Amino acid sequence: MVGVYTSFHTFLGREAGVTMLVLLLTCKLLEMHAKRDLFVVLFLSFFLLLTSFFYQQTIISALVALLATSLLLTAQVSFQYTGLVPSLKQKGRLIATLLGCAIPLTLCAFLLFPRIQGPLWGLPGDAHQGRSGLSESMAPGGISDLVLSEDIVFRAKFDQPITNKSVLYWRGVVMNDFDGKTWRAAPAINQKRFSDMASTGKQIKQEIILEPQGQRWLFGLETPTIAPTNNERNIGELTSYLELRSNEPIVQRLRYEITSAPDFRSPDQLLPLEREQSLELPSGYNPRMLQLATDLRQRYQSDTDLINAVLHFFTTQEFSYTLEPPLLGVNSVDDFLFKSKAGFCEHYASAFVNIMRAADIPARIVTGYQGGFRNDVDGYFEIRQSDAHAWAEVWLPNQGWVRVDPTAAVAPERVMQNLAGALPQRGLAGLVGKAFSGFSWVKGVQMRWNAMNNSWNQWVLNYNQNTQRNLLDRLGFKNIDWAQLSLLFFVTGTLFIAVVALPLTRNKTTVAPLDRVYFSFCIKMAKYAAPRTLHEGPQAYLQRLRLALPAEQLPPVERFLHFYIAAKYGKHVLSGHSAAQRLKALLAACH
Repeated sequence: MVGVYTSFHTFLGREAGVTMLVLLLTCKLLEMHAKRDLFVVLFLSFFLLLTSFFYQQTIISALVALLATSLLLTAQVSFQYTGLVPSLKQKGRLIATLLGCAIPLTLCAFLLFPRIQGPLWGLPGDAHQGRSGLSESMAPGGISDLVLSEDIVFRAKFDQPITNKSVLYWRGVVMNDFDGKTWRAAPAINQKRFSDMASTGKQIKQEIILEPQGQRWLFGLETPTIAPTNNERNIGELTSYLELRSNEPIVQRLRYEITSAPDFRSPDQLLPLEREQSLELPSGYNPRMLQLATDLRQRYQSDTDLINAVLHFFTTQEFSYTLEPPLLGVNSVDDFLFKSKAGFCEHYASAFVNIMRAADIPARIVTGYQGGFRNDVDGYFEIRQSDAHAWAEVWLPNQGWVRVDPTAAVAPERVMQNLAGALPQRGLAGLVGKAFSGFSWVKGVQMRWNAMNNSWNQWVLNYNQNTQRNLLDRLGFKNIDWAQLSLLFFVTGTLFIAVVALPLTRNKTTVAPLDRVYFSFCIKMAKYAAPRTLHEGPQAYLQRLRLALPAEQLPPVERFLHFYIAAKYGKHVLSGHSAAQRLKALLAACH
Protein backbone atom coordinates (compact mmCIF):
# COMPACT_ATOMS: atom_id res chain seq x y z
CA MET A 1 0.00 0.00 0.00
CA VAL A 2 2.93 2.31 0.67
CA GLY A 3 4.23 1.49 -2.79
CA VAL A 4 0.85 2.28 -4.36
CA TYR A 5 0.62 5.60 -2.55
CA THR A 6 4.22 6.46 -3.47
CA SER A 7 3.50 5.77 -7.14
CA PHE A 8 0.10 7.50 -7.45
CA HIS A 9 -0.01 9.82 -4.37
CA THR A 10 -3.56 8.65 -3.73
CA PHE A 11 -5.62 5.53 -3.16
CA LEU A 12 -8.51 6.82 -5.31
CA GLY A 13 -8.99 7.14 -9.04
CA ARG A 14 -8.71 4.67 -11.86
CA GLU A 15 -5.02 3.77 -11.77
CA ALA A 16 -4.59 3.70 -7.99
CA GLY A 17 -7.99 2.08 -7.41
CA VAL A 18 -7.41 -0.78 -9.84
CA THR A 19 -3.90 -1.32 -8.48
CA MET A 20 -5.26 -1.51 -4.94
CA LEU A 21 -7.88 -4.04 -6.02
CA VAL A 22 -5.19 -6.23 -7.60
CA LEU A 23 -3.12 -5.93 -4.42
CA LEU A 24 -6.03 -6.91 -2.17
CA LEU A 25 -6.91 -9.86 -4.42
CA THR A 26 -3.31 -11.07 -4.32
CA CYS A 27 -3.23 -10.81 -0.53
CA LYS A 28 -6.46 -12.79 -0.32
CA LEU A 29 -4.89 -15.59 -2.36
CA LEU A 30 -2.19 -15.91 0.31
CA GLU A 31 -4.61 -16.55 3.19
CA MET A 32 -7.30 -18.87 1.82
CA HIS A 33 -8.39 -21.55 4.32
CA ALA A 34 -12.01 -22.45 3.54
CA LYS A 35 -14.45 -22.64 0.67
CA ARG A 36 -15.79 -19.24 1.69
CA ASP A 37 -12.39 -17.73 0.84
CA LEU A 38 -12.63 -19.26 -2.63
CA PHE A 39 -15.96 -17.50 -3.20
CA VAL A 40 -14.46 -14.19 -2.05
CA VAL A 41 -11.53 -14.57 -4.47
CA LEU A 42 -13.85 -15.42 -7.36
CA PHE A 43 -16.20 -12.51 -6.72
CA LEU A 44 -13.26 -10.12 -6.38
CA SER A 45 -11.97 -11.45 -9.70
CA PHE A 46 -15.34 -10.75 -11.35
CA PHE A 47 -15.25 -7.21 -9.98
CA LEU A 48 -11.64 -6.73 -11.13
CA LEU A 49 -12.68 -7.91 -14.58
CA LEU A 50 -15.16 -5.02 -14.79
CA THR A 51 -12.39 -2.46 -14.29
CA SER A 52 -10.80 -3.48 -17.60
CA PHE A 53 -13.59 -1.53 -19.33
CA PHE A 54 -12.16 1.68 -17.86
CA TYR A 55 -9.36 1.28 -20.39
CA GLN A 56 -11.03 -0.02 -23.54
CA GLN A 57 -14.43 -1.31 -24.68
CA THR A 58 -13.62 -2.86 -28.03
CA ILE A 59 -14.89 -6.14 -29.44
CA ILE A 60 -11.58 -7.78 -28.51
CA SER A 61 -11.81 -6.58 -24.91
CA ALA A 62 -15.39 -7.90 -24.70
CA LEU A 63 -14.30 -11.32 -26.01
CA VAL A 64 -11.38 -11.40 -23.57
CA ALA A 65 -13.75 -10.53 -20.71
CA LEU A 66 -16.11 -13.32 -21.83
CA LEU A 67 -13.21 -15.79 -21.88
CA ALA A 68 -12.10 -14.67 -18.42
CA THR A 69 -15.67 -15.03 -17.14
CA SER A 70 -15.78 -18.58 -18.51
CA LEU A 71 -12.51 -19.45 -16.77
CA LEU A 72 -13.73 -18.04 -13.45
CA LEU A 73 -16.99 -19.97 -13.73
CA THR A 74 -15.02 -23.13 -14.53
CA ALA A 75 -12.96 -22.62 -11.39
CA GLN A 76 -16.13 -22.12 -9.35
CA VAL A 77 -17.72 -25.27 -10.78
CA SER A 78 -14.56 -27.25 -9.99
CA PHE A 79 -14.54 -26.64 -6.25
CA GLN A 80 -18.31 -26.89 -5.86
CA TYR A 81 -18.25 -30.63 -6.63
CA THR A 82 -17.84 -32.74 -3.50
CA GLY A 83 -17.64 -36.11 -5.24
CA LEU A 84 -16.18 -37.09 -8.58
CA VAL A 85 -15.09 -33.91 -10.40
CA PRO A 86 -16.24 -33.89 -14.06
CA SER A 87 -13.75 -33.67 -16.90
CA LEU A 88 -12.73 -30.37 -18.43
CA LYS A 89 -14.94 -31.11 -21.45
CA GLN A 90 -17.96 -31.71 -19.20
CA LYS A 91 -17.26 -28.53 -17.25
CA GLY A 92 -16.90 -26.60 -20.51
CA ARG A 93 -20.29 -27.88 -21.66
CA LEU A 94 -21.84 -26.84 -18.34
CA ILE A 95 -20.31 -23.34 -18.51
CA ALA A 96 -21.55 -22.91 -22.08
CA THR A 97 -25.04 -23.87 -20.89
CA LEU A 98 -24.89 -21.38 -18.02
CA LEU A 99 -23.74 -18.55 -20.29
CA GLY A 100 -26.35 -19.49 -22.88
CA CYS A 101 -29.09 -19.28 -20.24
CA ALA A 102 -27.80 -15.82 -19.27
CA ILE A 103 -27.92 -14.40 -22.82
CA PRO A 104 -31.71 -13.64 -22.93
CA LEU A 105 -31.65 -11.78 -19.62
CA THR A 106 -28.47 -9.97 -20.70
CA LEU A 107 -30.15 -8.71 -23.88
CA CYS A 108 -33.22 -7.68 -21.90
CA ALA A 109 -31.09 -5.71 -19.44
CA PHE A 110 -29.07 -4.10 -22.24
CA LEU A 111 -32.13 -2.94 -24.15
CA LEU A 112 -34.55 -2.06 -21.34
CA PHE A 113 -32.57 -1.18 -18.23
CA PRO A 114 -33.25 2.56 -17.67
CA ARG A 115 -30.44 4.60 -19.21
CA ILE A 116 -29.23 7.85 -17.73
CA GLN A 117 -26.91 10.48 -19.12
CA GLY A 118 -23.41 9.46 -18.09
CA PRO A 119 -22.28 6.53 -15.94
CA LEU A 120 -24.64 5.02 -13.36
CA TRP A 121 -22.30 5.53 -10.37
CA GLY A 122 -19.90 8.05 -11.88
CA LEU A 123 -16.34 7.42 -12.97
CA PRO A 124 -12.96 7.97 -11.31
CA GLY A 125 -11.55 11.40 -11.92
CA ASP A 126 -8.73 10.01 -14.04
CA ALA A 127 -10.87 7.55 -16.00
CA HIS A 128 -10.34 9.48 -19.22
CA GLN A 129 -6.62 10.07 -18.91
CA GLY A 130 -4.28 8.81 -21.55
CA ARG A 131 -6.18 10.33 -24.48
CA SER A 132 -4.03 11.65 -27.28
CA GLY A 133 -4.74 13.99 -30.14
CA LEU A 134 -4.28 17.52 -31.41
CA SER A 135 -3.68 20.12 -28.74
CA GLU A 136 -3.94 23.91 -28.54
CA SER A 137 -0.22 24.33 -29.27
CA MET A 138 2.19 23.22 -31.98
CA ALA A 139 5.96 23.01 -31.76
CA PRO A 140 8.43 21.39 -34.18
CA GLY A 141 8.05 17.62 -33.85
CA GLY A 142 4.61 17.70 -32.20
CA ILE A 143 2.56 16.51 -35.15
CA SER A 144 5.32 14.24 -36.47
CA ASP A 145 5.16 12.36 -33.15
CA LEU A 146 1.37 12.17 -33.34
CA VAL A 147 1.27 10.63 -36.83
CA LEU A 148 3.19 7.56 -35.64
CA SER A 149 -0.13 6.32 -34.23
CA GLU A 150 -2.67 4.45 -36.36
CA ASP A 151 -5.53 5.03 -33.91
CA ILE A 152 -8.78 6.15 -35.52
CA VAL A 153 -9.72 9.73 -34.58
CA PHE A 154 -13.11 9.86 -36.27
CA ARG A 155 -15.16 8.34 -39.05
CA ALA A 156 -17.08 10.37 -41.61
CA LYS A 157 -19.77 9.62 -44.18
CA PHE A 158 -20.79 12.08 -46.89
CA ASP A 159 -24.14 12.71 -48.55
CA GLN A 160 -22.42 12.63 -51.97
CA PRO A 161 -19.45 10.80 -53.52
CA ILE A 162 -16.03 12.32 -52.87
CA THR A 163 -13.61 11.65 -55.72
CA ASN A 164 -10.96 14.32 -55.15
CA LYS A 165 -8.92 13.64 -52.00
CA SER A 166 -7.40 17.13 -52.20
CA VAL A 167 -10.60 18.53 -50.64
CA LEU A 168 -10.32 16.28 -47.58
CA TYR A 169 -8.98 18.92 -45.19
CA TRP A 170 -10.55 18.38 -41.77
CA ARG A 171 -10.40 21.68 -39.95
CA GLY A 172 -9.46 21.61 -36.27
CA VAL A 173 -7.51 24.23 -34.30
CA VAL A 174 -6.53 27.69 -35.58
CA MET A 175 -3.26 29.06 -34.16
CA ASN A 176 -2.30 32.72 -34.22
CA ASP A 177 0.20 33.30 -31.39
CA PHE A 178 3.88 32.56 -32.07
CA ASP A 179 6.68 33.03 -29.50
CA GLY A 180 9.58 32.06 -31.76
CA LYS A 181 9.22 28.31 -31.26
CA THR A 182 5.66 27.31 -30.38
CA TRP A 183 2.36 28.22 -31.99
CA ARG A 184 -0.69 28.50 -29.75
CA ALA A 185 -4.41 28.95 -30.26
CA ALA A 186 -5.52 32.48 -29.55
CA PRO A 187 -8.89 33.30 -27.98
CA ALA A 188 -11.52 34.06 -30.58
CA ILE A 189 -12.01 37.78 -31.06
CA ASN A 190 -15.76 37.41 -31.14
CA GLN A 191 -18.28 34.60 -31.19
CA LYS A 192 -20.01 35.69 -34.39
CA ARG A 193 -21.99 32.82 -35.86
CA PHE A 194 -21.69 32.42 -39.60
CA SER A 195 -25.26 31.39 -40.23
CA ASP A 196 -25.25 33.24 -43.56
CA MET A 197 -22.49 30.94 -44.83
CA ALA A 198 -24.89 28.05 -45.26
CA SER A 199 -26.12 29.41 -48.60
CA THR A 200 -22.63 30.13 -49.97
CA GLY A 201 -20.89 27.75 -52.35
CA LYS A 202 -21.25 23.99 -52.77
CA GLN A 203 -22.61 22.26 -49.69
CA ILE A 204 -21.33 18.91 -48.39
CA LYS A 205 -23.07 17.28 -45.45
CA GLN A 206 -21.16 14.91 -43.20
CA GLU A 207 -22.06 12.48 -40.44
CA ILE A 208 -19.09 12.22 -38.11
CA ILE A 209 -18.43 9.74 -35.31
CA LEU A 210 -15.68 11.19 -33.14
CA GLU A 211 -13.63 9.05 -30.77
CA PRO A 212 -13.08 10.48 -27.24
CA GLN A 213 -9.98 12.66 -27.05
CA GLY A 214 -10.52 14.65 -23.85
CA GLN A 215 -10.52 17.92 -25.84
CA ARG A 216 -13.31 20.24 -26.94
CA TRP A 217 -12.28 20.36 -30.60
CA LEU A 218 -14.63 18.98 -33.20
CA PHE A 219 -13.67 18.34 -36.79
CA GLY A 220 -15.42 18.98 -40.05
CA LEU A 221 -14.58 19.29 -43.71
CA GLU A 222 -13.24 22.71 -44.49
CA THR A 223 -15.04 25.13 -44.34
CA PRO A 224 -17.82 24.43 -41.80
CA THR A 225 -20.81 26.70 -42.18
CA ILE A 226 -23.04 25.82 -39.21
CA ALA A 227 -22.63 24.69 -35.63
CA PRO A 228 -22.53 20.90 -35.11
CA THR A 229 -25.78 19.15 -34.23
CA ASN A 230 -26.83 15.76 -32.90
CA ASN A 231 -30.39 14.75 -33.78
CA GLU A 232 -31.07 18.43 -34.53
CA ARG A 233 -29.76 19.36 -31.07
CA ASN A 234 -26.93 21.90 -30.94
CA ILE A 235 -23.84 20.43 -29.27
CA GLY A 236 -21.27 23.14 -29.92
CA GLU A 237 -20.43 26.40 -31.60
CA LEU A 238 -18.75 27.75 -34.72
CA THR A 239 -16.23 30.38 -33.64
CA SER A 240 -15.10 33.45 -35.54
CA TYR A 241 -12.01 31.45 -36.62
CA LEU A 242 -14.36 28.89 -38.21
CA GLU A 243 -13.44 26.32 -35.59
CA LEU A 244 -15.89 23.78 -34.24
CA ARG A 245 -15.95 23.54 -30.46
CA SER A 246 -18.01 21.22 -28.30
CA ASN A 247 -19.88 22.54 -25.30
CA GLU A 248 -17.90 20.15 -23.08
CA PRO A 249 -14.79 17.94 -23.37
CA ILE A 250 -15.27 14.86 -25.53
CA VAL A 251 -14.85 11.98 -23.05
CA GLN A 252 -17.11 9.51 -24.82
CA ARG A 253 -17.81 8.71 -28.44
CA LEU A 254 -19.82 11.48 -30.11
CA ARG A 255 -21.90 11.44 -33.27
CA TYR A 256 -22.81 14.73 -34.94
CA GLU A 257 -23.77 16.24 -38.31
CA ILE A 258 -22.03 19.14 -39.97
CA THR A 259 -22.35 21.03 -43.27
CA SER A 260 -19.33 22.48 -45.08
CA ALA A 261 -18.71 24.66 -48.11
CA PRO A 262 -15.28 23.78 -49.60
CA ASP A 263 -15.42 26.70 -52.06
CA PHE A 264 -16.50 29.30 -49.49
CA ARG A 265 -15.00 32.78 -49.80
CA SER A 266 -15.82 35.61 -47.43
CA PRO A 267 -16.24 39.10 -48.92
CA ASP A 268 -16.08 40.68 -45.46
CA GLN A 269 -13.24 42.95 -44.46
CA LEU A 270 -10.68 41.77 -41.93
CA LEU A 271 -11.28 43.29 -38.52
CA PRO A 272 -8.43 45.62 -37.39
CA LEU A 273 -7.74 43.61 -34.23
CA GLU A 274 -7.76 40.33 -36.20
CA ARG A 275 -5.41 41.83 -38.80
CA GLU A 276 -3.01 42.98 -36.11
CA GLN A 277 -3.12 39.53 -34.52
CA SER A 278 -2.46 37.81 -37.85
CA LEU A 279 0.64 39.95 -38.58
CA GLU A 280 2.32 39.75 -35.19
CA LEU A 281 5.83 38.28 -35.00
CA PRO A 282 8.15 37.96 -31.98
CA SER A 283 10.98 40.48 -32.05
CA GLY A 284 14.60 39.39 -32.19
CA TYR A 285 14.04 36.07 -34.01
CA ASN A 286 14.89 34.76 -37.49
CA PRO A 287 16.69 37.74 -39.13
CA ARG A 288 17.44 35.85 -42.37
CA MET A 289 13.76 34.99 -42.80
CA LEU A 290 12.85 38.64 -42.29
CA GLN A 291 15.35 39.68 -44.96
CA LEU A 292 13.96 37.04 -47.36
CA ALA A 293 10.43 38.36 -46.86
CA THR A 294 11.60 41.96 -47.43
CA ASP A 295 13.34 41.00 -50.67
CA LEU A 296 10.30 39.10 -51.93
CA ARG A 297 7.98 41.99 -51.13
CA GLN A 298 10.18 44.37 -53.09
CA ARG A 299 10.10 42.03 -56.10
CA TYR A 300 6.40 41.09 -55.94
CA GLN A 301 3.78 43.70 -55.21
CA SER A 302 0.90 41.26 -55.70
CA ASP A 303 0.12 39.06 -52.71
CA THR A 304 -0.73 36.14 -54.98
CA ASP A 305 2.60 36.43 -56.82
CA LEU A 306 4.49 36.56 -53.54
CA ILE A 307 2.71 33.43 -52.25
CA ASN A 308 3.57 31.59 -55.44
CA ALA A 309 7.19 32.71 -55.16
CA VAL A 310 7.47 31.26 -51.65
CA LEU A 311 5.96 27.97 -52.80
CA HIS A 312 8.41 27.97 -55.75
CA PHE A 313 11.22 28.53 -53.23
CA PHE A 314 10.17 25.40 -51.34
CA THR A 315 10.00 23.42 -54.59
CA THR A 316 13.38 24.42 -56.05
CA GLN A 317 15.64 24.65 -52.99
CA GLU A 318 15.94 20.90 -52.33
CA PHE A 319 13.64 20.80 -49.34
CA SER A 320 12.73 17.31 -48.11
CA TYR A 321 9.75 15.88 -46.28
CA THR A 322 10.70 13.72 -43.29
CA LEU A 323 9.47 12.53 -39.93
CA GLU A 324 12.97 12.78 -38.48
CA PRO A 325 14.16 16.38 -39.03
CA PRO A 326 17.29 17.64 -37.24
CA LEU A 327 16.96 19.74 -34.11
CA LEU A 328 16.52 23.47 -34.61
CA GLY A 329 18.11 26.27 -32.64
CA VAL A 330 16.74 29.51 -31.23
CA ASN A 331 16.08 30.89 -34.70
CA SER A 332 14.08 27.84 -35.68
CA VAL A 333 12.66 29.25 -38.92
CA ASP A 334 16.09 30.38 -40.15
CA ASP A 335 17.61 27.02 -39.33
CA PHE A 336 14.87 25.24 -41.24
CA LEU A 337 14.86 27.52 -44.31
CA PHE A 338 18.60 27.90 -44.82
CA LYS A 339 20.32 24.98 -43.05
CA SER A 340 18.41 21.72 -42.53
CA LYS A 341 15.79 22.16 -45.28
CA ALA A 342 14.15 19.01 -43.89
CA GLY A 343 10.94 18.89 -41.92
CA PHE A 344 7.39 17.75 -41.50
CA CYS A 345 4.15 19.62 -42.21
CA GLU A 346 4.42 21.82 -39.10
CA HIS A 347 7.88 23.07 -40.19
CA TYR A 348 6.62 24.12 -43.62
CA ALA A 349 3.42 25.70 -42.30
CA SER A 350 5.29 27.63 -39.60
CA ALA A 351 7.96 28.90 -41.99
CA PHE A 352 5.38 29.90 -44.60
CA VAL A 353 3.22 31.84 -42.13
CA ASN A 354 6.30 33.63 -40.74
CA ILE A 355 7.30 34.75 -44.24
CA MET A 356 3.74 35.89 -45.00
CA ARG A 357 3.52 37.96 -41.83
CA ALA A 358 6.94 39.46 -42.42
CA ALA A 359 5.75 40.43 -45.92
CA ASP A 360 2.66 42.14 -44.44
CA ILE A 361 0.20 39.43 -45.48
CA PRO A 362 -2.12 38.28 -42.65
CA ALA A 363 -1.60 34.57 -42.11
CA ARG A 364 -2.24 31.88 -39.52
CA ILE A 365 -1.82 28.15 -39.00
CA VAL A 366 -4.60 25.57 -39.04
CA THR A 367 -4.08 22.11 -37.59
CA GLY A 368 -6.37 19.21 -38.23
CA TYR A 369 -6.33 16.14 -40.43
CA GLN A 370 -5.90 15.65 -44.15
CA GLY A 371 -7.09 12.71 -46.21
CA GLY A 372 -8.62 9.52 -44.92
CA PHE A 373 -9.25 5.98 -46.09
CA ARG A 374 -12.67 4.97 -47.39
CA ASN A 375 -13.97 1.67 -46.08
CA ASP A 376 -15.88 0.07 -48.95
CA VAL A 377 -17.81 -2.20 -46.57
CA ASP A 378 -19.75 0.48 -44.68
CA GLY A 379 -18.93 3.58 -46.75
CA TYR A 380 -17.26 5.51 -43.90
CA PHE A 381 -14.00 7.39 -44.29
CA GLU A 382 -11.56 6.47 -41.51
CA ILE A 383 -9.37 9.34 -40.34
CA ARG A 384 -6.45 8.28 -38.17
CA GLN A 385 -3.82 10.06 -36.09
CA SER A 386 -1.40 9.38 -38.93
CA ASP A 387 -3.51 11.80 -41.02
CA ALA A 388 -2.71 14.72 -38.67
CA HIS A 389 -1.63 17.75 -40.68
CA ALA A 390 -0.88 21.46 -40.46
CA TRP A 391 -1.40 24.02 -43.20
CA ALA A 392 -1.61 27.80 -43.58
CA GLU A 393 -4.30 30.37 -44.28
CA VAL A 394 -3.66 33.79 -45.79
CA TRP A 395 -6.01 36.73 -46.08
CA LEU A 396 -6.53 38.01 -49.62
CA PRO A 397 -8.70 41.01 -50.50
CA ASN A 398 -12.18 40.12 -51.80
CA GLN A 399 -11.52 36.44 -51.06
CA GLY A 400 -11.06 36.27 -47.32
CA TRP A 401 -9.08 33.46 -45.75
CA VAL A 402 -7.59 31.15 -48.38
CA ARG A 403 -5.96 27.82 -47.62
CA VAL A 404 -2.35 27.38 -48.72
CA ASP A 405 -0.62 24.06 -48.02
CA PRO A 406 3.16 24.49 -48.44
CA THR A 407 3.67 20.78 -47.73
CA ALA A 408 1.91 20.02 -51.01
CA ALA A 409 4.64 21.95 -52.85
CA VAL A 410 7.34 19.67 -51.40
CA ALA A 411 5.45 16.37 -51.09
CA PRO A 412 2.26 16.48 -53.21
CA GLU A 413 1.78 12.72 -52.66
CA ARG A 414 1.08 13.50 -48.99
CA VAL A 415 -2.12 15.28 -50.07
CA MET A 416 -3.12 13.11 -53.01
CA GLN A 417 -2.38 9.79 -51.28
CA ASN A 418 -1.51 9.63 -47.58
CA LEU A 419 1.46 9.65 -45.24
CA ALA A 420 2.48 6.13 -46.28
CA GLY A 421 2.61 7.27 -49.90
CA ALA A 422 4.87 10.20 -49.02
CA LEU A 423 6.98 8.35 -46.44
CA PRO A 424 7.06 4.58 -47.08
CA GLN A 425 7.57 2.52 -43.96
CA ARG A 426 11.03 1.20 -43.31
CA GLY A 427 12.41 -1.69 -41.30
CA LEU A 428 10.34 -4.71 -40.32
CA ALA A 429 7.01 -2.87 -40.64
CA GLY A 430 7.91 -1.87 -44.19
CA LEU A 431 8.89 -5.41 -45.15
CA VAL A 432 5.67 -6.84 -43.71
CA GLY A 433 3.56 -4.18 -45.42
CA LYS A 434 5.28 -4.78 -48.74
CA ALA A 435 4.89 -8.56 -48.40
CA PHE A 436 1.11 -8.30 -47.86
CA SER A 437 0.47 -5.39 -50.20
CA GLY A 438 -0.20 -7.74 -53.11
CA PHE A 439 -2.95 -9.65 -51.30
CA SER A 440 -6.31 -7.98 -51.81
CA TRP A 441 -7.94 -10.28 -49.26
CA VAL A 442 -5.79 -8.73 -46.51
CA LYS A 443 -7.25 -5.31 -47.23
CA GLY A 444 -10.72 -6.87 -47.44
CA VAL A 445 -10.35 -8.49 -44.02
CA GLN A 446 -9.12 -5.22 -42.54
CA MET A 447 -12.08 -3.33 -44.04
CA ARG A 448 -14.58 -5.84 -42.65
CA TRP A 449 -12.96 -5.74 -39.24
CA ASN A 450 -13.00 -1.92 -39.15
CA ALA A 451 -16.63 -1.90 -40.32
CA MET A 452 -17.49 -4.39 -37.58
CA ASN A 453 -15.81 -2.13 -35.01
CA ASN A 454 -17.76 0.83 -36.35
CA SER A 455 -21.04 -1.10 -36.01
CA TRP A 456 -20.03 -2.17 -32.48
CA ASN A 457 -19.38 1.46 -31.57
CA GLN A 458 -22.69 2.69 -32.97
CA TRP A 459 -25.07 -0.07 -31.87
CA VAL A 460 -23.49 -1.26 -28.61
CA LEU A 461 -21.25 1.40 -27.07
CA ASN A 462 -23.44 4.28 -28.27
CA TYR A 463 -26.70 2.77 -27.04
CA ASN A 464 -27.63 5.72 -24.87
CA GLN A 465 -30.76 7.32 -23.48
CA ASN A 466 -31.82 8.82 -26.82
CA THR A 467 -31.27 5.56 -28.70
CA GLN A 468 -33.26 3.65 -26.09
CA ARG A 469 -36.10 6.17 -26.28
CA ASN A 470 -36.21 5.91 -30.09
CA LEU A 471 -36.33 2.11 -29.85
CA LEU A 472 -39.19 2.20 -27.35
CA ASP A 473 -41.08 4.69 -29.53
CA ARG A 474 -40.83 2.30 -32.48
CA LEU A 475 -42.10 -0.52 -30.26
CA GLY A 476 -45.15 1.55 -29.29
CA PHE A 477 -44.03 2.68 -25.81
CA LYS A 478 -44.13 6.44 -26.35
CA ASN A 479 -43.35 9.00 -23.64
CA ILE A 480 -42.47 6.29 -21.14
CA ASP A 481 -40.84 7.48 -17.89
CA TRP A 482 -38.15 5.71 -15.87
CA ALA A 483 -40.65 4.11 -13.45
CA GLN A 484 -42.68 2.61 -16.30
CA LEU A 485 -39.50 1.53 -18.03
CA SER A 486 -38.33 -0.19 -14.83
CA LEU A 487 -41.63 -2.05 -14.63
CA LEU A 488 -41.33 -3.05 -18.29
CA PHE A 489 -37.79 -4.29 -17.66
CA PHE A 490 -38.95 -6.29 -14.62
CA VAL A 491 -41.86 -7.92 -16.46
CA THR A 492 -39.84 -8.67 -19.60
CA GLY A 493 -36.93 -9.99 -17.55
CA THR A 494 -39.28 -12.28 -15.64
CA LEU A 495 -40.66 -13.63 -18.90
CA PHE A 496 -37.16 -14.24 -20.19
CA ILE A 497 -36.26 -16.13 -17.01
CA ALA A 498 -39.44 -18.18 -17.34
CA VAL A 499 -38.62 -19.05 -20.96
CA VAL A 500 -35.18 -20.24 -19.88
CA ALA A 501 -36.41 -22.04 -16.74
CA LEU A 502 -39.37 -23.97 -18.20
CA PRO A 503 -37.28 -26.33 -20.34
CA LEU A 504 -35.08 -27.01 -17.33
CA THR A 505 -38.07 -28.04 -15.20
CA ARG A 506 -38.95 -30.72 -17.73
CA ASN A 507 -35.67 -32.47 -17.13
CA LYS A 508 -36.88 -34.08 -13.93
CA THR A 509 -35.36 -37.36 -12.82
CA THR A 510 -37.45 -40.15 -14.39
CA VAL A 511 -38.36 -43.22 -12.35
CA ALA A 512 -37.57 -46.53 -14.04
CA PRO A 513 -40.60 -48.86 -14.60
CA LEU A 514 -39.14 -51.48 -12.20
CA ASP A 515 -38.69 -48.89 -9.46
CA ARG A 516 -42.22 -47.57 -9.99
CA VAL A 517 -43.63 -51.07 -9.32
CA TYR A 518 -41.29 -51.46 -6.34
CA PHE A 519 -42.50 -48.17 -4.82
CA SER A 520 -46.10 -49.42 -5.22
CA PHE A 521 -45.08 -52.61 -3.38
CA CYS A 522 -43.59 -50.56 -0.52
CA ILE A 523 -46.81 -48.53 -0.19
CA LYS A 524 -48.84 -51.74 -0.12
CA MET A 525 -46.60 -53.36 2.51
CA ALA A 526 -46.80 -50.24 4.67
CA LYS A 527 -50.54 -50.89 5.06
CA TYR A 528 -50.23 -54.54 6.02
CA ALA A 529 -46.91 -54.78 7.87
CA ALA A 530 -44.16 -52.22 8.35
CA PRO A 531 -43.21 -49.16 6.20
CA ARG A 532 -39.80 -49.10 4.54
CA THR A 533 -37.31 -46.63 5.95
CA LEU A 534 -35.52 -44.30 3.55
CA HIS A 535 -32.11 -45.87 4.04
CA GLU A 536 -33.39 -49.45 3.72
CA GLY A 537 -32.55 -51.53 0.65
CA PRO A 538 -34.79 -54.36 -0.71
CA GLN A 539 -32.75 -57.16 0.91
CA ALA A 540 -32.84 -55.53 4.35
CA TYR A 541 -36.54 -54.74 3.90
CA LEU A 542 -37.23 -58.43 3.14
CA GLN A 543 -35.57 -59.47 6.40
CA ARG A 544 -37.92 -57.19 8.37
CA LEU A 545 -40.98 -58.33 6.44
CA ARG A 546 -40.21 -61.98 7.35
CA LEU A 547 -40.56 -61.00 10.99
CA ALA A 548 -43.65 -58.87 10.49
CA LEU A 549 -45.80 -60.89 8.07
CA PRO A 550 -47.64 -64.15 8.76
CA ALA A 551 -46.05 -67.26 7.23
CA GLU A 552 -48.87 -67.79 4.65
CA GLN A 553 -48.35 -64.26 3.22
CA LEU A 554 -44.59 -64.47 3.00
CA PRO A 555 -44.00 -66.63 -0.19
CA PRO A 556 -45.45 -64.15 -2.75
CA VAL A 557 -43.56 -61.28 -1.01
CA GLU A 558 -40.31 -63.21 -1.22
CA ARG A 559 -40.89 -64.06 -4.91
CA PHE A 560 -41.58 -60.37 -5.67
CA LEU A 561 -38.45 -59.07 -3.91
CA HIS A 562 -36.17 -61.83 -5.26
CA PHE A 563 -37.30 -61.09 -8.81
CA TYR A 564 -36.91 -57.30 -8.28
CA ILE A 565 -33.38 -57.69 -6.89
CA ALA A 566 -32.39 -59.96 -9.78
CA ALA A 567 -33.93 -57.67 -12.42
CA LYS A 568 -32.62 -54.45 -10.87
CA TYR A 569 -29.09 -55.41 -9.93
CA GLY A 570 -28.37 -58.58 -11.90
CA LYS A 571 -28.35 -59.76 -15.49
CA HIS A 572 -31.96 -60.67 -16.22
CA VAL A 573 -33.01 -62.40 -19.38
CA LEU A 574 -36.18 -60.31 -19.72
CA SER A 575 -36.28 -56.84 -21.25
CA GLY A 576 -37.10 -53.82 -19.11
CA HIS A 577 -40.72 -53.73 -20.22
CA SER A 578 -41.20 -57.50 -19.82
CA ALA A 579 -39.54 -57.46 -16.41
CA ALA A 580 -41.87 -54.67 -15.29
CA GLN A 581 -44.92 -56.58 -16.49
CA ARG A 582 -43.73 -59.76 -14.69
CA LEU A 583 -43.10 -57.72 -11.53
CA LYS A 584 -46.63 -56.26 -11.69
CA ALA A 585 -48.05 -59.79 -11.83
CA LEU A 586 -46.03 -60.76 -8.75
CA LEU A 587 -47.25 -57.59 -7.00
CA ALA A 588 -50.86 -58.57 -7.62
CA ALA A 589 -50.25 -61.88 -5.79
CA CYS A 590 -49.09 -60.07 -2.67
CA HIS A 591 -51.85 -59.39 -0.18
